[in-house]
Amino acid sequence: MLELETHKRKWPRIVVTIIAVVLFAGGVYMLITIFAPTLPVLSGKNPEETAKRLESKAGTYGNHLYIPKINVDVDIISGGDASALEHGAWHRKPENGDPVKGGNFVLSAHRFVMDYTPQGTAKKSPFYNIDKLAIGDSIFVDYQDKRYEYKITEKYGVKPDNVEVESPTNKPQLTLYSCTLQGSSDGRDVIEAEPVK
Repeated sequence: MLELETHKRKWPRIVVTIIAVVLFAGGVYMLITIFAPTLPVLSGKNPEETAKRLESKAGTYGNHLYIPKINVDVDIISGGDASALEHGAWHRKPENGDPVKGGNFVLSAHRFVMDYTPQGTAKKSPFYNIDKLAIGDSIFVDYQDKRYEYKITEKYGVKPDNVEVESPTNKPQLTLYSCTLQGSSDGRDVIEAEPVK
């Protein structure tokens, strides 16, 4: 009888221990998933690999955005709606400019979108490190079978309702923007770059 009571007392401890281990493992997995865009080993990208892909794709141009410093290597989706953000960088206002006709070539992409896997989170968050870009950094765009290089000239933040960053310009420029890490209601981080002649 004493043995049966001892056995009954062990089961709750075992169950609680199993639950604690599962919750701990789940928490660790969530942290890894959240920080995946900052960890090249999880995102599958590092600056050297992005630069190599940039070189290897020379002559095989589609519409593509490369920013080696922050490991951005994504397709450019022109027009459409916000669902384009799920597939790469969204060319928000094609009528306002592009590398061929000049004007304000505006690209936006997600800053942070959580996915089920760390690799999925990294892939869906291409502009996670946009704040790490500095004036003078290079950005490369493949557009309509030609490669264009831009140098960053300005970096600033705007409120979420500021749409002037998408306005047409008289000079050719590339404008990148994304939500801040605090979310879409906090504001936008904006990068402006001019073409390298």
